[in-house]
Amino acid sequence: MRFQILDVEHGFCAYAEADNKNLMVFDCGHHGVNKFRPSSYFFNRGHRSIESLFVTNYDEDHISDLPNVYSNLSILTLYRNKSISAEELRRLKLKSGFLSDAMKVLLHMIESYTVGVSTPPDFPNMDWEIFHNNYPDFEDTNNISLVVFLKCRNTTFLIPGDIEKPGWEELLKQERFRQALRGVDYFIASHHGRENGYCRQVFDYCVPSAIIISDGPKKYATQEMVNTYAQHARGIQ
Repeated sequence: MRFQILDVEHGFCAYAEADNKNLMVFDCGHHGVNKFRPSSYFFNRGHRSIESLFVTNYDEDHISDLPNVYSNLSILTLYRNKSISAEELRRLKLKSGFLSDAMKVLLHMIESYTVGVSTPPDFPNMDWEIFHNNYPDFEDTNNISLVVFLKCRNTTFLIPGDIEKPGWEELLKQERFRQALRGVDYFIASHHGRENGYCRQVFDYCVPSAIIISDGPKKYATQEMVNTYAQHARGIQ
């Protein structure tokens, strides 16, 4: 079993490889400077399929390598926030003026992946649970992020997309969400460590061993919350 967060700078991509080599991928941003692409990385590791792809956020930095991933690897199942349809997402993105190639592929997948596979992929010793706010209760892509709790044997990772404080506060109204927070060992900071992704009330229920900021060189006001986040972590040896 393997869990790894890939270096895609100011984007996100992580994966979990089960004992049977089945692959679970969380987003597929890529590194534009050194040309690192998850699609090539997984192919070079011997994978020809992604058994489950989770799209945690509908912004470009989370899906930029999706055209290559979709072309080079067979994607069996797609997990996303289903409260927004392909047409609604298309309209939302067109407000910014254009649809990227990655978004066009995602929209095609949303329209195509409407029926589950007959036999769901097997991930031995791994469990997950997903939460999200609904569209149009929130009309921005960050606060409808897919929040994933991934348990690998006895270790739980929290992968929250780019959810911001209002979205956290809404999810905290759910008892099941609060219970899930209590089991988190490794907390990936939302929105690359930006202040708007931080919600202090989350840490009334969650005391992780470590908090991880997935980012490149500091920009866009990222990483300014390092000291604040550090106060909430138990620390590891």
